[in-house]
Amino acid sequence: MDRQSTPPSPGPLHTVAVIGLGTMGTGIAEVLARAGREVIGIDISDTAAQQAVAALDASTARAVRRGRITEEERRDALARFRTFSDLQAAADADLVIEVVPETYEAKHQIFRALDSIVRPGTILATGTNALSVTRLAADSAHPERVLGMHFFNPAPAMKLVEVVSSVLTAPQAIDAVTALARELGKDPVAVGDRPGFIADGLLFGYLNQAAAMYEAKYASREDIDAAMKLGCGLPMGPLALLDLIGIDTARTVLDAMYAESHDRLHAPAPVLKQLSEAGLSGRKSGRGFYTYETPGSADVVRDPLTPREDAGATPGREVRSVGVAGSGTMASGIAEVFAKAGYDVVLAARGLEKAEKAKARIAKSLSRSVDKGRMTAEARDEALARVAPAGSLDAFADVDLALEAVAEDLEIKQQLFATLDKICKPGAVLATTTSSLPVVACARATSRPQDVIGMHFFNPAPAMKLVEVVRTVLTSDPVHATVREVCAKIRKHPVDCGDRAGFIVNALLFPYLNNAIKMVQEHYATIDDIDAAMKLGGGYPMGPFELLDVVGLDVSLAIEQVLHREFRDPGLAPAPLLEHLVAAGCLGRKTGRGFREYAGR
Repeated sequence: MDRQSTPPSPGPLHTVAVIGLGTMGTGIAEVLARAGREVIGIDISDTAAQQAVAALDASTARAVRRGRITEEERRDALARFRTFSDLQAAADADLVIEVVPETYEAKHQIFRALDSIVRPGTILATGTNALSVTRLAADSAHPERVLGMHFFNPAPAMKLVEVVSSVLTAPQAIDAVTALARELGKDPVAVGDRPGFIADGLLFGYLNQAAAMYEAKYASREDIDAAMKLGCGLPMGPLALLDLIGIDTARTVLDAMYAESHDRLHAPAPVLKQLSEAGLSGRKSGRGFYTYETPGSADVVRDPLTPREDAGATPGREVRSVGVAGSGTMASGIAEVFAKAGYDVVLAARGLEKAEKAKARIAKSLSRSVDKGRMTAEARDEALARVAPAGSLDAFADVDLALEAVAEDLEIKQQLFATLDKICKPGAVLATTTSSLPVVACARATSRPQDVIGMHFFNPAPAMKLVEVVRTVLTSDPVHATVREVCAKIRKHPVDCGDRAGFIVNALLFPYLNNAIKMVQEHYATIDDIDAAMKLGGGYPMGPFELLDVVGLDVSLAIEQVLHREFRDPGLAPAPLLEHLVAAGCLGRKTGRGFREYAGR
């Protein structure tokens, strides 16, 4: 008889065996026990089993203190969790979830043993995020009952569960596990079998690029992490997240992804191999990209790479007045930031009327702050009085810092810098807010390239804390020091980066967005599932397609093209679907249609 001829007919999944009681296995066991399931925890290590029981005890006690469960519910949950060291304990399970180390050898061994232990209708789930579910299923006597059930860490808190089917998986098994995930209070997303699935498939490419950026000494670990937290609203920076996940685990996932995609963006950065082979796997070992107080601790301690407090030894120049060129949202936002910080600001546009409109936008923004109790009416009036609108750049003759926020067009910016060179006094710092153009090209349009620097603010400038400070090979130390001092005075967090496409944030963000588009283009997952996966599984404030529609598909395409031209990596080529949507005029929210349609346009 064909071994696939009798698909399982699972009933309610009441009894669940969890094999492997590490951090993830223990978390999954807690979720199941608190949801009323009988949980059989299996681990060959008695120590691991004891630690799992202790962890469940501590976690449920915290839940009681926070009012999330009652003491009676806690006792019941603890009573439903039993631990064993022998796989035979899984004999009566309706569902088995294995969370053993990420190697085919270890997982094959488990599945082969389970074939002769569990009932024919028992569903076997792998917790892998890197290995092929199909390959694991094919080695089983009943491949139709094997699937993937990928929880996210910490399992009790994270809402996403990726339910992974292979070409061999019976629909009844998928339906039963999907229903269970919902009963556990999770949001299940159905995905096909490829390394990383949705969330990790997008996440690990981004983490790999961050590791490569650090390895190239483009930016410090602290600046890379701060840039992504403050510039994108992410809960953790990429290098700190790699330390949490485990650098050895990340390398395994990336190896599996690269074996399938052959995309250089997935080829593990050499630093990941160096750290993992040296045993520096992150928090669990006490050292990875950062150094931790003890193995397993989350507390970072100083090490030789930690920046010194007195690192900025070069004194900056005095800045009392600032000129902002431009009349758009970014220019008015930056002018507002400087005015609130006590600087006299000249806001110059092409014509006094445009400059007055930009000042009116500042007045409206400041009034909103008053309405929300963030500032007093007196402080608003004082800030607004510091902004002097002007109809020409001639008004910049006496400013100490001239900052442009005009159209993202190199020719326009170069003409503007040539004009600033003639108007601004000697010693004035000249800054561009470009997000993608070469700062040195602006500098070369002047006779004083040593005074030119990049100050990339993020939108909306009054709210976003990050400024990428972009030095060219010609920027002087005093100018760099001046801009960092100014950032501190306007209460922004400066991160240092070199003059290359995308700087830190866009160089890491846009390849991730591009890879999300490729997933949809290849019909691997839907827009809604990808957005849900990244918000629920990665803690992202917005899904990639929500973000693309907000940023604008034309802007996104332009940045992708700049990155591709700069780095010449085929993996950075803009996804054809993005190019097609832009060609069709579907640019996102501003046109009423992008990856989604919007009412009222």
